[in-house]
This record gives sequence, C-alpha cells and structure tokens, in this order.
Amino acid sequence: MGFLDAILGRSKPVSPDLDQLFALPSAAVTLQAAAGFEPTGLGSVCFASVEGATFSRIQEEARSLLDGSVEFTQDAYGYTWLLVRHPPEDVAGLVNDLHAVNTSLEEAGFGPQLLCSLAGFRDERQRSLALVYLYKRGTFYPFSPKEGGGEKRDNPLELQVRAMLGDDLTIEQDLARWFPVWGAPGL
Repeated sequence: MGFLDAILGRSKPVSPDLDQLFALPSAAVTLQAAAGFEPTGLGSVCFASVEGATFSRIQEEARSLLDGSVEFTQDAYGYTWLLVRHPPEDVAGLVNDLHAVNTSLEEAGFGPQLLCSLAGFRDERQRSLALVYLYKRGTFYPFSPKEGGGEKRDNPLELQVRAMLGDDLTIEQDLARWFPVWGAPGL
C-alpha cells in the first residue's frame, strides 16, 4: 500500500486464506457445547460459473476427487453451488473436501470466481445455521434463516453465534457483509 492510498483511506484487500477453513471442526465443538447445534454433514462451495473446457475439467476433477459424493446446482442468480456430503460426525473430512475444492478452483485460475463456502448445522428445535466463509474477505459469519418460510433471518441467533465463536474463527466485523444465502445447498 502506497502513501497516497493511506491518505485517501484505501486499504489493501485481504488475501484469502483457505487454511482458515480448518478452524471449523473446533468451532463445531463450541457450537455443540454452547448452543446445541450439531453438524449436518453438509457443506458447499459457491462460485460464479464460467463456461469452457477448463472449467468443465475442474468439475469432473472435483467429482472424481470426492468419490462422486458431490452435487452441482445453479441458483436463481446464476451462481454454481457444489454440495459435499459427509457423515455428520466427520466435520474434519467435510472441511478437507471443501478446502480441496476451493484450492483446485484457485489453482486453476478461478479464484476470482469463488464467493463463499459454508458448513451446515441444526439444533434440536430444527433451526438451521450455516457458518459461511467469505473467500474474498478471509472471514466467517453465521447465517440462520428463520423457520416458517419467507426470507427472514434469525438475527439474535446470528449475533449470539458470533459471540460464541470469536475465539474459534475470524469473524467478519462488518455486519453489512453478512450476506444472506437463501436456499443454499447444505443449509
């Protein structure tokens, strides 16, 4: 960052650190102990789709890398979601697969298309919660849609989870960046 950038208040963008994903298993233990949220065994990676042979090859590599336990879907906004399934108790395996997919896309030059990754959780009241990793920010935030349909969030729960996980994860401080991921696979 140069002198002029400092004067004008510009900051250097945070470099993604995919190794942050490896903090999810300890965060899962904290969530389970403090709030009763159990891992669902579902996680996903969201990225902007790109046409072409290289991208198709990456998708096939992901399928073979993950032994076919992966599904690709496209949302209403045109983003591609890659859903990974694991037994609920295998959070470490889920994180390894999410990390592998992100790394493969990044190494193939598709880093700018990566948006987020998430891991799903549910409590005894069947409330859904996702811990969302923002690729371009290198931070996490909780997302919890309210039960009963509609696009409403359980903001008190999200803030409670933020407070619980402050020692486990790098939490996104700018609440305006806690984007809703309605209908995300894995949630």
